[in-house]
Amino acid sequence: MAKLWGGRFTQSTDSFTDHFHSSISFDSRMYQEDITGSMAHAAMLGKQGIIPADDAALIIKTLKEILVDIEAGKVTFDEKAEDIHMNVETILISRIGDVGKRLHTGRSRNDQVALDIRMYTKKEIIAIKELVKNLMVTLNDFAANHTETILPGYTHLQRAQPVTLAHHLLAYVEMFKRDYDRLCDTYKRTDVMPLGSGALATTTYPLDRYAVAAELGFAAITMNSMDGVSDRDFCIELASTLSILMMHLSRFCEEIILWSSHEFHFIELSDAYSTGSSIMPQKKNPDMAELIRGKTGRVYGHLMALLTTMKGLPLAYNKDMQEDKEGLFDAIDTVKMCVPVFTSMIATMTVKKDAMLNAAKGGFTNATDAADWLVKQGVPFRDAHAIIGKLVLYCIEHNTNLDDLSLAEYKAISPVFDESVYAAINVNECAQARKVIGGPAKEVTTAAIAANKEYFKTI
Repeated sequence: MAKLWGGRFTQSTDSFTDHFHSSISFDSRMYQEDITGSMAHAAMLGKQGIIPADDAALIIKTLKEILVDIEAGKVTFDEKAEDIHMNVETILISRIGDVGKRLHTGRSRNDQVALDIRMYTKKEIIAIKELVKNLMVTLNDFAANHTETILPGYTHLQRAQPVTLAHHLLAYVEMFKRDYDRLCDTYKRTDVMPLGSGALATTTYPLDRYAVAAELGFAAITMNSMDGVSDRDFCIELASTLSILMMHLSRFCEEIILWSSHEFHFIELSDAYSTGSSIMPQKKNPDMAELIRGKTGRVYGHLMALLTTMKGLPLAYNKDMQEDKEGLFDAIDTVKMCVPVFTSMIATMTVKKDAMLNAAKGGFTNATDAADWLVKQGVPFRDAHAIIGKLVLYCIEHNTNLDDLSLAEYKAISPVFDESVYAAINVNECAQARKVIGGPAKEVTTAAIAANKEYFKTI
């Protein structure tokens, strides 16, 4: 087939060049955006008198028919037409002849692809935001049932202090809130229309860029044509935002993997979100969590690829930018696959409250509370710290714990101790006494859960 740009060429491109150069295998997913953008462009051309109004109307009518045919599976894209833009335009010309050749007046594929990918990315950001919101709601609701479920909090993967499961889950809600906010910010910088930038220097035709932006639902237009066609910051920013989101999912998956192990046994995953072994009949593997953890690296890779692709490009458009789509599309697809699976996996897991509580009672998680009890009796904190450190060492040497020491053993280390220390180091009391905003006490987590519900109403 003749290339739409082939006027100055005397030789056809090699068949392998066609294959190497073509992007239709992956940018065909932007057909809806490409046709919608073209209809808005054609309408503006007609309104501005740049092309006859009747021609603009016929172009728009035919583009709508092409869209219907594509969605009905009646259109086969041609690799030799290179990309979604040329495929659509070629089909248009085949149907209405010379009138179809007027569509590309006043634009370039450079600003056309920049428009398409922004429109596509905006749509996907909205979809991902809804998935993240659903995840946050699920976690928040789950937390509401566990404001008194005690488990050990960890630092350095060593048991540290007693917390509640609600407190632990709400930490991830905060992470996903930030992810949601980053998606909103990314959307803001994506919501800028580049069409009208031309190849790099706009055009001599009297385009009404604001009218096209309004028709396509953009909040603003790009203010420099060279930047308009060569900017891919919004792609990189979305890949970064998705990488951070996947990092949060991966951290949580790591805990799910640990918690579901025999060594922890804090939770049991639903059979619907687990797999077995081909050789070991007893196995129940947290493969969904492991896959999400693994796919995080995949999304990171796409971010690094985008950054590397863009790092040495001079203004304005360069063909290297064709490499922006596959990685970004895959990052989007990966996140859209992982978040719903993760949400359902969490919603259906069973919590082993007794195992969590027993773990919280071990490992001296109440040692800080014992020190705080001494401080409240007037002992300076550093002295209290040293006293409890000696008690912990004594417990290790005698294979016991702070709860089971006699008062005489306490007093042998410090005469300040009395019977009230036992209530202070009860792990339930340790968690519920932490009533500072952001802490694990039931009244604090209940308030946080309620505040989250109000927040969800606003997004």
